[in-house]
Amino acid sequence: METKIFQLDQISEAAELLRQGELVAFPTETVYGLGANALLQESVKQVFAVKGRPSDNPLIVHVADFSMTKEFVESYHPLTEKIIKNFWPGPLTVIFSIKKERLSPVVTGGLSTAAFRMPDNKKTLSLIEKTGAPLVGPSANTSGKPSPTTAMHVYHDLKGKIAGILDDGATQIGVESTVLDLSGEVPTILRPGAVTKETLEEVLEIEVPLDKHLVKESETPKAPGMKYKHYSPDTQVLMIQPGDWEKALYWADKQGKKVGLLATPKIADSYLSADRFVYTDNTIEAATRGLFSGLRALDEGKKADVIFAEVFPEDHLGLAYMNRLKKAAAQNYFIEK
Repeated sequence: METKIFQLDQISEAAELLRQGELVAFPTETVYGLGANALLQESVKQVFAVKGRPSDNPLIVHVADFSMTKEFVESYHPLTEKIIKNFWPGPLTVIFSIKKERLSPVVTGGLSTAAFRMPDNKKTLSLIEKTGAPLVGPSANTSGKPSPTTAMHVYHDLKGKIAGILDDGATQIGVESTVLDLSGEVPTILRPGAVTKETLEEVLEIEVPLDKHLVKESETPKAPGMKYKHYSPDTQVLMIQPGDWEKALYWADKQGKKVGLLATPKIADSYLSADRFVYTDNTIEAATRGLFSGLRALDEGKKADVIFAEVFPEDHLGLAYMNRLKKAAAQNYFIEK
């Protein structure tokens, strides 16, 4: 199969492919999604086949406006209107209890809930509108690997397996959306993202708990990205605490291991001999935007035996960064032997 790269003036062509049951990857402000018509069960099954993703994982349903959710949702949480008004379109996915048999169990993972998002990307909103149906959109990569933040990342993983990719350059945020569960009484964060716990609490004027449960391989997650290990390159990744860089590099040298460095300029500029992916500046925003690109670049370069990655405090956007990095590293920090 030829995988075509679609530009702005070709969105109608991409939408027609989706209506026919083909798969087309699309851009969002977070990462690129692997699009299939959410109403075509066989197309959704192909998403799992192409990604090599376990079919018990629920998928996020992408809509062009809030009204598109009404066909599927059984009941809305009292805070829904305030949440949608403040955070859609944007990097916030919400989980609702849904009506029976309105969405295939292939979409929901067999659960009585489903996840919905309105991405903040004009090309993709137009694509959904022209398709005339919501789109499922897990990250457009081989399952378990770092999520794609450019069309070329998607092409690298899925060329020849999908019909097309709608190109809109690099994504702005770089990690997947926050997932907020609204199917119970208390809004609960199941996956941290750019809409932070602090921001949600400020807007909603309530405490919003974070579910830190790590789902085992045998369990069905309520939302994507809840597995113990995820977003992992083939190369081993170790997280490095601020005071451990010298010890970690000494250990690697003693073991004869070549190091790939994933860090901000303030760290990376001290270790010019390593194969490096340097974030554009020292901020958590730059680190989050560059995390998946950096993991991919160092892994695909195949120059490193181990990737040493910089850590950040686990608050605000740092919570999302560390959530992804911990899973890429299978929860492993460098520990002096």
